[in-house]
Amino acid sequence: MMSMTSIVQPLLTDLYQITMAYAYWKSGKRDDQASFDLFFRKSPFKGEFTIFAGLSDCLKFLTSFKLSSSDIEYLRTCLPDCEEEFFTYLATITPNQVQVVAMEEGSVCFPRIPLMKVKGPLVMVQLLETVFLNLVNFSSLVATNAARFRIAAGQQVKLFEFGLRRAQGPDGGLTASKFSYLGGFDGTSNVLAGKLFGIPVVGTHAHSYVSSFSDLDQVATITLAPSSTSSTTPVSDWVTTCLMWRDTLAKDLDILVGEANMGELAAFISYAAAFPSSFIALLDTYDVLRSGVLNFCGVALALNTFGYRTCGVRIDSGDLAYLSNKIRSIFTKVGTIHNIPWFADLDITASNDINEETILSLNEQGNSISSYGIGTHLVTCQRQPALGCVYKLVDINSVPKIKLSQDVEKITMPGDKVAFRIFGKNGFAILDLLQLPDEERPQVGHKVLCRHPFEESKRAYVTPHRVELLHNLVWREGRRVVEETDLVSVREKVANNMKSVRPDHARSLNPTPYKVSVSDQLYSFMHKLWLENAPIGELS
Repeated sequence: MMSMTSIVQPLLTDLYQITMAYAYWKSGKRDDQASFDLFFRKSPFKGEFTIFAGLSDCLKFLTSFKLSSSDIEYLRTCLPDCEEEFFTYLATITPNQVQVVAMEEGSVCFPRIPLMKVKGPLVMVQLLETVFLNLVNFSSLVATNAARFRIAAGQQVKLFEFGLRRAQGPDGGLTASKFSYLGGFDGTSNVLAGKLFGIPVVGTHAHSYVSSFSDLDQVATITLAPSSTSSTTPVSDWVTTCLMWRDTLAKDLDILVGEANMGELAAFISYAAAFPSSFIALLDTYDVLRSGVLNFCGVALALNTFGYRTCGVRIDSGDLAYLSNKIRSIFTKVGTIHNIPWFADLDITASNDINEETILSLNEQGNSISSYGIGTHLVTCQRQPALGCVYKLVDINSVPKIKLSQDVEKITMPGDKVAFRIFGKNGFAILDLLQLPDEERPQVGHKVLCRHPFEESKRAYVTPHRVELLHNLVWREGRRVVEETDLVSVREKVANNMKSVRPDHARSLNPTPYKVSVSDQLYSFMHKLWLENAPIGELS
């Protein structure tokens, strides 16, 4: 993966992180040992799972963390009332005493289970909050969105990210391209993302390319050399061969030549000559069935005559299910008539503002689409534009801390906790279990009492068939202690991890809630601390 963008630096933070740092420093608390949990309270898109992404970027930020002299000078202008010694102190702080424990990047994760547990000097770990949340929130949201698109489309359909032009700025576009690929997409139209992250790049052409041509005079001088692997020599030149095949196919397919747009044919002839081994045509500039598919098939069979195999077509408007089925039947008929078996299997890519519901609907209708190009709804996460990860203090100087709220969902789980995933006999995850560090680890074949964190009556015994520890040490003493994993490997990890999620937990519509439980000891500990910190009302 590429190194982090230059804008991810210590001042990419909220001002109150700096003001709190000064107040801590003034109070003599700068070296207090604090622990924070980074987690989310609810999975996005009304679903039951999330893909954890952004960990590698967080560790790169730690590696490069250093407030520069220009940073300090700027902070002096923001906080003119702060003592000079504070700025001298800021210039010296490093993450060398920070410890980070985290889930593996690419893990399937669930609400309230910490994605990262950060421990170290109070000022230092406080200053990490905003950057860590920024790096994890959007990355995980996009990766989760991509994984949901993958579930909707199935494993056999190709998914391509086409969202750069609709993304929230250049950095948002690059982040979306990177983490869409991590979440299960097969490629991107974003050329810079391809260069930086090694993602396969894909693309066709725009309607403007087709409409820029008016007639065949504009391509009269275009030539194409036969492929070096061709076993025959074409009897006519490139443009004549395209016209010959177009007219032949018009009779085969009972399509009127006069209704086909000549400018479109000229555009296809030109583009195919430029990219004879990877020709994909956009069919809907004028009319898909009366013009686009005929012009495409004529040029595609001309390419075959010259020893090349075309790739397929894209449709960007209209009734995608109906059009894809009609196009597939035409491809099959052409392949049968002219004894070209592979022609029936040409790729049909659909685009046009596609979202998850669109794909599910197309599946219900029945379609012949083999690839989707997805942009706006993927990269902007229109259904839910933010994940909502939070970074909460859970321990200071070994004293557990709890945040109370009238909204029970916002009450934090205090202190250090150990997280396990418990699997059933069918190989699927049953639930995640949080317990105190000094408790015995859940054992395979032995019943474990699992409780709802806040509702006393919700509890059950679970017998694990496999137990997985969810967190690993990733940063200590100023360096990462795990090897950096390349993007392809993390992508494969996402696909493998999704196999352990029960289908009813992963489905798009009304998924079964996934249980995140606490041990009996942790439940008692939490509720004891809750009562100790909750105010006692008085009546008179």
